Amino acid sequence: MAEKFLMPKLSPTMEEGQISRWVKNEGESFDANETLAEVDTDKATMEMTALSGGTLLKILKNAGDTAALGEPIAIIGKEGEDIAALLSEVSANGKSEPTVPADGPKADAKDKPVDEAQPAPSTTVEKPEELQLEKTSEETTAPKADSKPGASQPPPSDGRMIVSPIAARMAADNNIDLRSIAGSGPNGRIIKRDIEEALEGGAKPAASAEAKPFTPSTQVGASAFRDEPTSKMRQVIATRLAESIGPIPTFYLTVEIEMDGALAVRKQINANLDDDAKISVNDIIVKAAAMALIKHPWVNASYQDKTVRFYEQADIGVAVAIDEGLITPVVRGANLKGLAEIAAEVKDLAAKARDRKLQPEQYTGATFSISNLGMMGIKEFTAIINPPEAAIIAVGGANPAPVVRDGQVTVRSIMSVTMSCDHRVVDGATGAKFLQTFKQMLETPAMMLV
Repeated sequence: MAEKFLMPKLSPTMEEGQISRWVKNEGESFDANETLAEVDTDKATMEMTALSGGTLLKILKNAGDTAALGEPIAIIGKEGEDIAALLSEVSANGKSEPTVPADGPKADAKDKPVDEAQPAPSTTVEKPEELQLEKTSEETTAPKADSKPGASQPPPSDGRMIVSPIAARMAADNNIDLRSIAGSGPNGRIIKRDIEEALEGGAKPAASAEAKPFTPSTQVGASAFRDEPTSKMRQVIATRLAESIGPIPTFYLTVEIEMDGALAVRKQINANLDDDAKISVNDIIVKAAAMALIKHPWVNASYQDKTVRFYEQADIGVAVAIDEGLITPVVRGANLKGLAEIAAEVKDLAAKARDRKLQPEQYTGATFSISNLGMMGIKEFTAIINPPEAAIIAVGGANPAPVVRDGQVTVRSIMSVTMSCDHRVVDGATGAKFLQTFKQMLETPAMMLV
């Protein structure tokens, strides 16, 4: 029996998804667990799979269209089934299927029935990288019958480019001039495959992207401004951090740590490793934090309203900055892993984060997080707790500083660490004892073996 295929929840924080591309075309059959489409979520591009076999009878949301969770995006069933009733039901609910393909991204458009008597409005999509791409009325015309997937299509005659969101993001990340790319999608739309092929063949570097012009302020003496739409990732970051800093009673503890011992151990280890396997100071910090968490279970916990949840292992979230914001891949069971294994895993996760290829299980469920800005010259800062974790440490740089030891002034590499604590779980003394253990392990790395 034919039924509506609804937009699934592909990540824990997902509220809507944008169809990147349909892997299956209308009329094609599919098996259970086979990929039907690729969907851009707030964190990554995910594969949308079928729970059972059938036929893709009708696509309601085309590539570039956005749909909320639970919104119909297609109709599936058996080949030849009558779907008129389902189409009428979708249209009656205000979620009518497009009468013609609309491949360009819709930034803020609401799903409304298409009035065929009116021309389709143009929509401007502005990426965080200030790359401006415009959707034209030509985008809303059906592709010619002889258009084939994978074949390059001529761009619109007015010179404007039609680009999928993920292709635009990949082009910006790799400094590719989109004007040098021939799109293989409908109406010459540049899609992910085109960027991948350009990267393999050596693409032309992009010229400096022209930013939107500044708008003069109506306030006397105020600076001119420009408004750039926020990415989905940035919206999620804003929401989650607002949830954290408001209701969570937070206090901060700062400690200075001599890093000479850790730096010496790192040098000894790296002398015996290949260049691509060398460990970083941050890898040692991850290991030390994980070992300290096991010794202080109240820090490796989270507040659950009527209960406190304690975790068996230390799953460490490592903050990674990407173009669209911040994401925290998780090193699972870091207390059980060696430094080389942690280093390899962090490198792999960071690369996937920058390529937006992390799976939900790779960036959710941390029990504690580390944000390190030391490599950027930051001496000391505070970080915002990532709910439902009970704490996060903000790590500054290790810099030479004079200290007094045995009545003599000497120079040591001093690193400042500030821990933000959820007071509902972590008391002041609890946090202080954790930092004492953390400090001890970094100053005497052999303590991580005890």
